[in-house]
Amino acid sequence: MRIAGPLSGVTVVELAGIGPGPFAAMLLADLGADVIRVDRPTGAGLAPAPPTADVLNRGKRSVVLDLKRPEAVEALLALTATADVLIEGNRPGVTERLGVGPDDVWARNPRLVYGRMTGWGQDGPWAHTAGHDIGYIALTGALHAIGPADGPPVPPLNLLGDFGGGSTYLVIGVLAALAEAARTGRGQVVDAAILDGASHLLAAIHAMLGSGRWTDRRGANMLDGGTPYYAVYATADGGHMAVGALEPKFYAEFLRLLGVDEDPARQHDRDHWPELRATIAAAFASRTRDEWATVFAGTDACVAPVLGLTEAATHPQVAARGSVVEHDGRLQPGPAPRFSGHPVADPAPSPAPGAHSREVLAAAGVDVDALLASGAAVQA
Repeated sequence: MRIAGPLSGVTVVELAGIGPGPFAAMLLADLGADVIRVDRPTGAGLAPAPPTADVLNRGKRSVVLDLKRPEAVEALLALTATADVLIEGNRPGVTERLGVGPDDVWARNPRLVYGRMTGWGQDGPWAHTAGHDIGYIALTGALHAIGPADGPPVPPLNLLGDFGGGSTYLVIGVLAALAEAARTGRGQVVDAAILDGASHLLAAIHAMLGSGRWTDRRGANMLDGGTPYYAVYATADGGHMAVGALEPKFYAEFLRLLGVDEDPARQHDRDHWPELRATIAAAFASRTRDEWATVFAGTDACVAPVLGLTEAATHPQVAARGSVVEHDGRLQPGPAPRFSGHPVADPAPSPAPGAHSREVLAAAGVDVDALLASGAAVQA
């Protein structure tokens, strides 16, 4: 059963891929949209888990179509004829060659929003070049800014590029285009490039750089571990504590609870920072992570324990919000954001590829038996 959310009544057709496209479609499903995932007979390549265990598939319905077959292409066009959104993550020009490009679907449904998810975008000298998250954020300057001053840049998983700069911006674009389509009756292409989105996420950093408050090197700034009061420190048991005591009143509270004899007025004295960092490090090294977590819990010192993925699910704040939940023995994020008009619902399961081929295609008016018999479609 699909979640009843603010996008209930919206139908999304997702051409199966990996990473940011599926995550964007998952988010739309979490918001209540009916997401029909068009899977390939051969699977989706670097998928993070088997289909029924892949969180990115949750809440969707699955149809398997071999889009190399003209009758499967016709079936897909039938699905888009009554859909509101199509999402694809192929290189530029691929869906046009398949016969399911924007003009092809608009010929049957001019209101459809066509969401395109790529790394480099639909144009430019690198548009047709293969890539992954690490390369996209490398060109934006974001990767250069993350990591220790005396070491190489550190990839921030694939959160900043694929999901932050990619999926999030695709969803924003799709929702904006849906709003306009409701007014005008016309859909449009949403060109969501990870390169663009990750660059856009750096807006505040660019503002600080332009005003002289940011240095274009790692480990030398307020938010990159360059300051001793916004950094991570090791504890006696090998754990870590994250300190983000930026504001003076929070910094003063941090020093008090840490139990060090430091003058809060010297917070921004750069000449004193090496000594201050050593003092803070020595203090944290005197107790375990959980002991320090107890000291700082519920205070305004802006200090938190660094938790592992499985630990995080049991933290009181995470558990209270349902930010991470467990289903069928597997952890996954709870829906976000939350809406006052819709109670939070448990995430729906992830379907096997082709689990809904018959019901979905029949509803679109397709001759399902003929399609299945030809092998152009597969029913799980």
